[in-house]
Amino acid sequence: MATTNVMAKPRLNIKKDTIHDIKLSEDQQAIFETLDKGLSNAYITGKAGTGKSILLQYFVENTAKNVAVVAPTGVAALNVNGQTIHSFFKLPPELQNLSQVTIDYKTREILKHLDAIVIDEISMVRADLIEAINLKFQLAKGNQLPFGGVQIIMFGDLFQLPPIVADGQLNNYFDHNYGGIYFFNAPVFKVFDYKTFELNHIFRQKDEEFKLLLNSIRVGDHSETTLAKLNARTQAPLPVTGFITLAGHNATVSRINHEKLAELQGTEQVYVAQVTGNLSEKSFPTEKDLKLKVGAQVMLLKNDKQKPPRWVNGTLGIVTKLTKDLIRVNIDGVEHTIYQDSWDAVRYYYDPTLRKIEKEVVSTFRQFPLRLAWAITIHKSQGQTYQSVAIDLSGRAFASGQTYVALSRCQSLEGLFLLSPIRRADIIVDQDIVEFMRGKSIT
Repeated sequence: MATTNVMAKPRLNIKKDTIHDIKLSEDQQAIFETLDKGLSNAYITGKAGTGKSILLQYFVENTAKNVAVVAPTGVAALNVNGQTIHSFFKLPPELQNLSQVTIDYKTREILKHLDAIVIDEISMVRADLIEAINLKFQLAKGNQLPFGGVQIIMFGDLFQLPPIVADGQLNNYFDHNYGGIYFFNAPVFKVFDYKTFELNHIFRQKDEEFKLLLNSIRVGDHSETTLAKLNARTQAPLPVTGFITLAGHNATVSRINHEKLAELQGTEQVYVAQVTGNLSEKSFPTEKDLKLKVGAQVMLLKNDKQKPPRWVNGTLGIVTKLTKDLIRVNIDGVEHTIYQDSWDAVRYYYDPTLRKIEKEVVSTFRQFPLRLAWAITIHKSQGQTYQSVAIDLSGRAFASGQTYVALSRCQSLEGLFLLSPIRRADIIVDQDIVEFMRGKSIT
């Protein structure tokens, strides 16, 4: 039974809905019905906090179609209970050689019987991967229609995080062969008919002035006045507790978390995960060797199974007790017991008897669903909402949309703290995206 405790004040969290208590907005409901009742291909976009993830989850839970969900990274795939694009389509992790794309029997059977495929975080999917997906569907369906005629439903915001292309030579390759790295640069998009839907109601922020400020950063249309308003937050005194730091680099996050953990008194406990099957370490949702102390700030990585849920994926808390079998965490003044949980990596297959696409578990990661969270990377914060956020861009922004993603995690300007001023160079917006969206007919 939960007991009250004042340890975690001020409040760390914003209440989030789960799939079980979702009520779609009018716009979301209209899009759901279009996707569910028709065959329209779609790109669903919108500013941060407009409910893209909620609509995705609702569609997958409520459609009668044979549907699979894929995402470009392991963590993103686990978050939507799907599979990575590479594992689902049996594609190598490197640059795709389209002349060598083939299809095995199992993959053919799955793709042949799909009604629709949902691709999450489409902004992070490269053009060569889209072309390989197109070829796989054409081989499976036995025709030359774009994606073999299957319904393609894409979710994401191009003004947020882009595909990762670490090698400058690869950037040159994409520029010369595709005209760019983004999904819309794939040749199939020149003959692919789809509708673009934009969600406009922002649920995350209530302050209209802050919304306008964020949108000006999103599209790169910011003034000196905008920067001055933002950078005034470098003068705001940082709270002693009750905030999370977002940083651009893993090294910064690791340093902050380990320094904060070392500052705590008491014995360090180490919890070792159980991993079965072939799960890549970069897909682990938390550390395999999770090191904690009483007083550590942590993030919950699973939705609570109790109804109504007491926490969701992304909720922050403070560790109050550690034993071998359970951990107690204070969430906004109330203590809760956290037990080990599992993440399943799934593989889709076609059941000819049921005529349905089914899922089977191929590997499992079992650990306490927690990670140290005095700091997390901006990439890992995508999709989250926080009440009090410190942003560390001391290493400077290095990706398009990175600064916008960091700033838009916070519910209000008053809850935002900048550890260093934001420069014009930190607001990176790819003009290819601006031109692409300018030319779109928004439904």
